[in-house]
Amino acid sequence: MIRICLIALILSGTAALAAPQAGPAPVTVAPAAAAPAAATLPAKLQLRPELHLARDLVTFGDLIPGLTGEAAATAAFRAPALGETGTIQVARIVEAARAAGIVREASQLDSQGFAQVVVTRTARRITAADLEAAVKTGLQERFGVDARIFALAIDGGAPAVSVEPELTGEVAVVDLSFDARSRRLQARLAVPGSMAMRLKPLRISGQLVETMEVIVPKRLIARGETLGKDDVVVERRPREGQGSEVIADARAAIDKVARRALLAGVPLRASDVQREEIVAKGDLVTIVYEGPGLLITLRGRANEAGAMGDVVSVTNPQSKRVLQGKVSGPARVSVQPSAAGHIASAR
Repeated sequence: MIRICLIALILSGTAALAAPQAGPAPVTVAPAAAAPAAATLPAKLQLRPELHLARDLVTFGDLIPGLTGEAAATAAFRAPALGETGTIQVARIVEAARAAGIVREASQLDSQGFAQVVVTRTARRITAADLEAAVKTGLQERFGVDARIFALAIDGGAPAVSVEPELTGEVAVVDLSFDARSRRLQARLAVPGSMAMRLKPLRISGQLVETMEVIVPKRLIARGETLGKDDVVVERRPREGQGSEVIADARAAIDKVARRALLAGVPLRASDVQREEIVAKGDLVTIVYEGPGLLITLRGRANEAGAMGDVVSVTNPQSKRVLQGKVSGPARVSVQPSAAGHIASAR
């Protein structure tokens, strides 16, 4: 257990925080006569340059590795607030260590050249997604509202919230009001067992915004690159402002070629992609006519590019006749039976 001298606390008042805005005052401890004897400690002590703590007090054992017993358990400073990072000047640590009898001279404490110790108070971060999930659950349970197709737009953005790191329970709605017409709401939320949220209740206001599924690239896609199933993801985005060209089905994007550079996270539009061209303009192709008991092939040159299934025009270089056919494979164009006469005369 962390040892704090009650008489010293009464005399010194409230201990200061380890924070970068103002140099903290150490927790005043009992006089050296009542403190652990410095003679029992190593002749040279080293400070840690950085600490990560789950509790609200910084002890000398946290600051100086190798301390044991009461010397290590003696409180020196208050830690920053949950999730915050602060600093303690080395001069303050030396002053506090001398007052506690940890060292007699400043030279006994080696700061390794740094002027301050960085202290981070560990915490569990409550995200915007946590808040949204809690509100949607509350709307379903209290108002029967299925909010799966909606997103929660929090007024002023999601607040930064931290709770004790050992708490694993989900965020829960304590109070909730909802206007179905405007879709506006107000809520008070909490994490079960959190003293931090009990001392500082979390209240938010916002509005439900209708969303739609969109396809977005997971990474930068270069122009001419073919999109695979691992390159895109389905996300829900606010419907307003998306436009009619936004791709909502992943099948409309996978195996398509980017017509321009596509940024990660930006919803894809139909004009952003095209089917992969397997016949290029000017390519030599095989023109195929296949009917009952008949297969005719001849060489031709594509007059236009096409993807699988596109109808393109091809020219027989010898006869100069132009035929219309459907791209049926790489460098392959198939024509309909109605074009049989044209093919025969095109030889």
